Amino acid sequence: MSDHLFEDRREAGRVLADLLADYRGRPDVVVVGLPRGGVPVAYEVAVALGAPLDVFLVRKLGVPGREELALGAIAGGGVVVLNEDIVRAVGISPETIQEMTAREGRELLRREEVYREGRPPLDLTGRTVIVVDDGLATGASMRAAVEALRDHEPAGIVVAVPTAPGSTCRELCALADEVVCASTPSPFMAVGLSYWDFAQTTDREVRDLLRAASARRVRA
Repeated sequence: MSDHLFEDRREAGRVLADLLADYRGRPDVVVVGLPRGGVPVAYEVAVALGAPLDVFLVRKLGVPGREELALGAIAGGGVVVLNEDIVRAVGISPETIQEMTAREGRELLRREEVYREGRPPLDLTGRTVIVVDDGLATGASMRAAVEALRDHEPAGIVVAVPTAPGSTCRELCALADEVVCASTPSPFMAVGLSYWDFAQTTDREVRDLLRAASARRVRA
């Protein structure tokens, strides 16, 4: 579909799961959500596919004073992806970038502790990893996540999002094994415009969904 308005992230996840039906019931599949907003979407995908859910930490690096403009992103394991065009355009020094990545790296570690509650990360080696966010704009965070996930030696990486510009989806095709975008509005203005309810996802909601997914896996 080229354009779709989702009720909220949970409904977006159910729509996305229908597009990922070929992965339903496969024992090699793991779903990972990018916090915070990607986790409610990923939870619905994981439930529908009968797959385990995990979180994969990634943080956008925003231009100082214009934080909504991403100059790159940092992911778990210290992987940093930069948009060199933006770095040059705004004239950010290497020292400033180093300070930003160190600060966001500390935030990644804090969130890891809050979200996992002592649970170890799932083993992704040899698995098909479906990495989910609530939408993409530039795709910087997703690119960092995909590059970092490659270090875990998965069998394949599938990028799955409810909404994104068509150009961003095409760019990610060069990094991921498959890209699934449920909606590609044109012109693309902002991720939130594809949702009726785009309220900020809280740390508590992320923690509760991961806890529920873990309990479901134990029962299964």
